Amino acid sequence: MKLIVIGLGQCGGRIADEFARMGRRATEMRSIEVIVDAFAVNTDTADMATIQTIKPDYQHRILIGAGKTRGHGVAKLNELGAEIAREDADKIMDALRAAKGLYEADAFMVISSTAGGTGSGAIPIITNVLKERFADKPVYTILVLPFEHEESAEEMAIYNTAVCLKSTYSIADAVILIDNQRYIKKDFSLKNNIYEINRLIVEPFFDLLCAGEEKKYKHIGAKVMDAGDIIQTLCGWTAIGYGEVKLPLITLPKDWSSNFGKRGEKSFKGLQAMDEAIKELSIDCNPQEAGRALFLISSPVKKWI
Repeated sequence: MKLIVIGLGQCGGRIADEFARMGRRATEMRSIEVIVDAFAVNTDTADMATIQTIKPDYQHRILIGAGKTRGHGVAKLNELGAEIAREDADKIMDALRAAKGLYEADAFMVISSTAGGTGSGAIPIITNVLKERFADKPVYTILVLPFEHEESAEEMAIYNTAVCLKSTYSIADAVILIDNQRYIKKDFSLKNNIYEINRLIVEPFFDLLCAGEEKKYKHIGAKVMDAGDIIQTLCGWTAIGYGEVKLPLITLPKDWSSNFGKRGEKSFKGLQAMDEAIKELSIDCNPQEAGRALFLISSPVKKWI
């Protein structure tokens, strides 16, 4: 599946940057293009200076609302972020139209935090404009919920989150919810925590997007998951999880061993990966209550479960 990724605000821009990095990894490791292009949109020039992988030109790092904010952000004012996004939407659309491979993309992925001003205010506006201008492509959103300390210390964060969730859900084809608090590491500094959280948010998408784009016969599984499967599954509130276990390199004769202990060990590793994926869902939810579910099981070549 090929995506065009748009990050709104500081949080959204950094996660979009991580998607761009993931896309580069897919190209280098597997010769697969899954991220057609990535953009960062913000009202604060300093925030965009922290981005590393998204192209540094003005068409990919888009400053909006300069006349109102002077490039210094909206100070968590959700309404101002929405107003600026509405006024400068054409500026963003013009940049998207210049993207190479725009019409090859299967969908848009728009990302922001729910607690800030620029991202939470702009995401329902930009999502709606995308659906109007590109009616043939689904528009998915990633909404990142605030940390616990933000919820307890900033009333504005709670208000922005409520408004953002309600307004975005009514427009987007699917809303992938991310709970920041689930990924926090107590032995990491704040800066390292943010980079690690962003990496963990993006990592589950790597195999998911690459699966349907694989061209090498030996890397294609017995059953392929492609963009059509993902599009038919993603709908409404969505959670994503990822589990991984290390497998020893084993040969085919050993794989078909009749020893019940060896066969049981391989089955256990598969269950372990599935259990980890469920435990690491991006938000608390009961899988039994899900209306739709999509499972991807993959293994390196010559390694068998």
